[in-house]
Amino acid sequence: MEAGDMGYRNRAALEPPHNAREDAESVPRQNSAPAIQALARWEIDQTEQNRLFQAVLKNITQGVCMFDDDNRLLVCNDRYAEMYGLLPEHTQPGTPLREILQQRVAAGSSPIGIENYVENRLRAVSLRTEWYAVDELCNGRVIAVWHRSVPGGGSVSTHADITEQRRAEEQVAYMAQHDPLTGLGNRRRFRDEMHAALRQCRLGGQFAVLCLDLDNFKAVNDSLGHPVGDALLMTVAQRLKDRVGEAGAIARIGGDEFAVVHHALQTSVDAERLAQHLIETLNEPIVAEGHRIVVGVSIGIAIAPDDGADPDDLLRNADMALYRAKSDGRGVYRFFEPEMDARAQARRALETDLRLALATGQFELHYQPLLDVRSNAINCVEALVRWRHPQRGMIPPLDFISIAEETGLIIPLGRWVLERACRDASAWRSDLKVAVNVSAMQFRGRDLVRTVKEALAASGLAPERLELEITESVLMRNDEGTLADLRELKALGVRISMDDFGTGYCSLGYLRSFPFDKIKIDHSFIRDIGSQPDCEAIVRSIAWLGTSLGIVTTAEGVETAEQFDQLREMGCTEAQGFLFSPAIPAADVMGFVAGRLWDALSVPMMLPMGVTARA
Repeated sequence: MEAGDMGYRNRAALEPPHNAREDAESVPRQNSAPAIQALARWEIDQTEQNRLFQAVLKNITQGVCMFDDDNRLLVCNDRYAEMYGLLPEHTQPGTPLREILQQRVAAGSSPIGIENYVENRLRAVSLRTEWYAVDELCNGRVIAVWHRSVPGGGSVSTHADITEQRRAEEQVAYMAQHDPLTGLGNRRRFRDEMHAALRQCRLGGQFAVLCLDLDNFKAVNDSLGHPVGDALLMTVAQRLKDRVGEAGAIARIGGDEFAVVHHALQTSVDAERLAQHLIETLNEPIVAEGHRIVVGVSIGIAIAPDDGADPDDLLRNADMALYRAKSDGRGVYRFFEPEMDARAQARRALETDLRLALATGQFELHYQPLLDVRSNAINCVEALVRWRHPQRGMIPPLDFISIAEETGLIIPLGRWVLERACRDASAWRSDLKVAVNVSAMQFRGRDLVRTVKEALAASGLAPERLELEITESVLMRNDEGTLADLRELKALGVRISMDDFGTGYCSLGYLRSFPFDKIKIDHSFIRDIGSQPDCEAIVRSIAWLGTSLGIVTTAEGVETAEQFDQLREMGCTEAQGFLFSPAIPAADVMGFVAGRLWDALSVPMMLPMGVTARA
């Protein structure tokens, strides 16, 4: 289209204003120069305006088209033609709108799913009203159309390609409801799925909600790294999708926690069958980043509507059933039962009381002796925390340590234990050591070294008399900062022991990463040492390993003289257990270990008055 034409059919639009023409004609010819100059300037201004208008049409990013009152094209820009794949003959002034729309259908640039598109759009234009539409085209593009009538007749439309904007919006919406790693739904989407299932449930029927937690994921993630953990989670997600299929919806609702809404449920047996299949599926080894891994899964199940009439209740109850499954040994499924809610409330109450106990000094330390197998002398005692609740009485560590770990209260509690144990030990004889358990969370805070130094300084206890017992979970993160802390503590003179040796993910490997002073053989091996040949072989091997590396080996949970005789024959260095003494209050320690050397056969007779060994 030529710049001088502009596609206008009415040439009067390009005529000079009426008053300018009258001014030129009313002036005598000899005096007409000013009027002629004014008319010339007007012609120049119009030419410039046309040039500018054409430049705007050519460079604007939107498609623009204008039609007259008979729906014939007056003008359009190149962007409009490109947007819809129009040929040059379809963009000539005077082209009917019907012909242009038909060409769009032929070129595949008409909207998806609109029957009789040409007639519908012509009808919309003929209404002479302003309207807005978003057209999703057959070629995949998305176009926003603004149409409005022009005063005096005709219409003008602008067409904006919003494909990328729409994709970005869809991506944002997708990310708001999906887990970016696995592509599964997230907690928000899962709630929507449960809402939909509950609406259907009100018409009759039932469905199941399953909460899943990978059993050994943390150990894998900490020891092998996050890339391996991520690859593992993606494989788990795919296996869940393959197993659940169209029968339900799956979501990742936490780090290693997944949830399933199972729709095709006739009876609870269907949910039970699915849970068993999922356990079998995830028990199969997974290869992630070259590592062959077995994780396993625990599952809790809630059935709607009996176990909850809204998503929050169902998820909470399924989660309580999951907690029971994990408590029952992991790798199993459990259904929600009403009494679980009562236990959960009791647990929440215990957490509240635990916070109060720290503030009001309800904790105390008891100490269990460790017997030197060669000399039969007690050279060390282990500090064990006890909670004397004002209403419930003495609460054992098994009932509250896990809560303290989960809530972070283990940090202030661990600090108190360390300070109190050092203070108590400073009043005992100078060769008696005290062992204190340290949580992995205390290392993560990067405050442990300072806490130990302050406890030693405040009590006056020699560093050589303090032993810190850690489990391999402290080292699982492969954190150089943790190893640096351990080396600094050892440089102070503090002794470092590995507790529960033999039960973890790769205990032997940690003996190479740090020079431990002591390894404590887990009581599960000692308990079956007389009846299980494999336990005897393991204990004998650990004792030999300790001797070879110059590391003290302590057998935990010794309860019979026969066990003690076997451990001594195998070469264990120390023994600890009810055979010698339960944990006793700090005030009784010196009276109990008053320097007596015991004969092994008389050990059971050396219990404090009124205390009997556990059978």
